Amino acid sequence: MSRPPFAPLSLPSRRRILAGLGLLAGAPLLPRAAAAQDAGPLRVPSSAGPISVETVTGGLENPWGLAFLPDGRALVTERPGRLRIVATSGTLSAPVAGVPPVFAQGQGGLLDVALGPDFADSGHVYLSYAEPREGISGTSVARGRLVEEAGNARLDGVEVIFRQEPAVSGSSHYGSRLVFGRDGTLFVTLGDRFSQRDKAQDLSNHLGKIVRIGADGSGPKDNPFVRMPGARREIWSYGHRNVQGAALDPATGRLWTVEHGARGGDELNHPEAGHNYGWPTISYGVDYSGAKIGEGTQKDGLEQPVHYWDPSIAPSGLVFYTGEAFPAWKGDLFLGALAGMKLVRLRLDADKNAVIQEESLLETLGVRIRDVAQGTDGALYVLTDETSDARLLRLSPAA
Repeated sequence: MSRPPFAPLSLPSRRRILAGLGLLAGAPLLPRAAAAQDAGPLRVPSSAGPISVETVTGGLENPWGLAFLPDGRALVTERPGRLRIVATSGTLSAPVAGVPPVFAQGQGGLLDVALGPDFADSGHVYLSYAEPREGISGTSVARGRLVEEAGNARLDGVEVIFRQEPAVSGSSHYGSRLVFGRDGTLFVTLGDRFSQRDKAQDLSNHLGKIVRIGADGSGPKDNPFVRMPGARREIWSYGHRNVQGAALDPATGRLWTVEHGARGGDELNHPEAGHNYGWPTISYGVDYSGAKIGEGTQKDGLEQPVHYWDPSIAPSGLVFYTGEAFPAWKGDLFLGALAGMKLVRLRLDADKNAVIQEESLLETLGVRIRDVAQGTDGALYVLTDETSDARLLRLSPAA
């Protein structure tokens, strides 16, 4: 497996770039809708030629998930518990009403957002979030119907369709991405909650698992552990640490994920039904103390990652690119990097069993990237991760 070097941008260089973009603390903030027009797009290099990076909107607080409505507007979650609608002009809506209460501490809060496959008829929007449960918390999934009236938006008929069990104390490793399969079932990635990592190998709970549920929360009858006594019927795969990026390959329908390692060992996987991805028995990373984790990097019966990163880049957000704006990148994977402060492009081999090319993009911005998605216009959109004035950026070929 390749181990690409990570050379952080020097602090003076990063400060100079951030000051130019108006992203330093204390720098004057541009009005949200006017940010792109006033600041102008940034031009950055790439293997596909120069890219124009423009701010669609700012003023976001720790945005986490991004999904596009059919008309080109975007739904964006903010971890403190707000769901926003971003107009194509960049105007940022008031918070959408009806979002369930969230446990907004540490890594917890409102997480991913996805449109139901029948959105055109049902208006269903799905949210994953850290749910408060009597002093503890766990990852949950709710759905509601998006209704817009008189310039206001709300979620009607909100119901919780899935709860990770057990809920535990602490505020780390919730996952969580939402991806619909071709058959209309929903994949939900669930973290090991950090303090409970050994339970990622235990099929009697949802910790450190990817689950597959029906759009109404029911457990599909063809899940791999439905007939195993004591196992949770929703489990699809197990032995995961903290999966914060997931995408469906449009060519094959196969699920792909990226997950956080500890110190090193971030992974790219294509989780398959019933397979064990090793955490914490095997890992390419070490503990934060520097101590060894588990039994090494390989063990019979446990899956190897397609690709891994050491040192960690902290991957978050994942998408297959299928648009026309960047024809040279069609079929490639894009993922955000938090610690790595960049957007990563991966090209897979013909059999999609190995990464044959890796490219780092947007490093000169010096910002954590939380999510990446393809817009209805074929451009790439990324969410930066700041506590104040985080931004939705649009990437398109420079003129």
